Amino acid sequence: MNIHEYQGKEILRSYGVSVPNGRVAFTVEEAVEAAKELGGSVCVVKAQIHAGGRGKAGGVKVAKSLEEVRTYASELLGKVLVTHQTGPEGKEVKRLLIEEGCDIKKEYYIGLVVDRATSRVVLMGSEEGGTEIEEVAAKTPEKIFKEYIDPAVGLQAFQARRMAFNINIPKELVNQAVKFMMGLYQVFVDKDCSIAEINPLVVTGDGKVMALDAKLNFDSNALYRHKDVLEYRDLDEEDPKEVEASKYDLNYIALDGNIGCMVNGAGLAMATMDIIKYYGGEPANFLDVGGGATTEKVTEAFKIILSDPKVKGIFVNIFGGIMKCDVIATGIVEATKQVGLELPLVVRLEGTNVELGKKILEESELNIVAAESMADGAQKIVELVR
Repeated sequence: MNIHEYQGKEILRSYGVSVPNGRVAFTVEEAVEAAKELGGSVCVVKAQIHAGGRGKAGGVKVAKSLEEVRTYASELLGKVLVTHQTGPEGKEVKRLLIEEGCDIKKEYYIGLVVDRATSRVVLMGSEEGGTEIEEVAAKTPEKIFKEYIDPAVGLQAFQARRMAFNINIPKELVNQAVKFMMGLYQVFVDKDCSIAEINPLVVTGDGKVMALDAKLNFDSNALYRHKDVLEYRDLDEEDPKEVEASKYDLNYIALDGNIGCMVNGAGLAMATMDIIKYYGGEPANFLDVGGGATTEKVTEAFKIILSDPKVKGIFVNIFGGIMKCDVIATGIVEATKQVGLELPLVVRLEGTNVELGKKILEESELNIVAAESMADGAQKIVELVR
């Protein structure tokens, strides 16, 4: 789960991690009022969307008067911001962060991620802050330093100190930087983050080390124990179909094709998308109904697939283990009747209770094309959609 920059900074602040003062604003008037409260001669107006690259896309403005705050807020609110992370469709700006100005002396990068190769959290740092870390990794990888953290003891002060020296934090500010990194690590662990990225981490003219930007992502599987984090969820930033799917514990991701896929198991779902592509088709989604789907779940899965206007046909590919083929078949029949399905539907069933499942489909007298194998099903749906 992603959250906005201002929300991430609220969490960091509660852990003693230094961040600039700021206020969230949903209207132009709120933005001006926030700037008045903050005072100072300079403030920054930042678009709040779940995507990086906002600065390059014109989503971050420096205002030197209340009138400029009003102008920038008017320009940004309601604007569709297109960055390298949003895709060409962009994202509409519905909220702003109004933040006090900062005398930036130098920018750095600090991030925490889970390294799958070592099964450890790794602290990454670079003195090339403010730019995409992927760019630094591609062009000057020697400027990225890493500290692998032992999960039994956590981030050690000597590791944070070594990182501070490696990325050339001024000597007199090393202790501040160490405190910053230790606090950031605590947030990462306590809140079950998958990413905690500060880009840029800045050193200011008055000798402070603080997070000028903050990106925190959370492991959705751990959200049941973080009700406070769950309250930060912004449904406006998510695909409505994905939000609806999450209500029924369905794993759904919208894609750009026209063949809807309903599959059980992530591996089988990816293989299904691959084989549709192999036969010249384009999958419209990744939808995994999981191992314990009920008739209701299957019906809702159908409705979600059909809510995508690009879908011109559906391929159901089920391998029944825990999931029983007769339950899936009943769900398919029920869903087809409920939604009045008129699109081509190809179903491939294999595994537990497969004969019973096929019998239910046959006796339904609905226009369902049976497939003998995954390849057969993929070929049939691609031909029908064409």
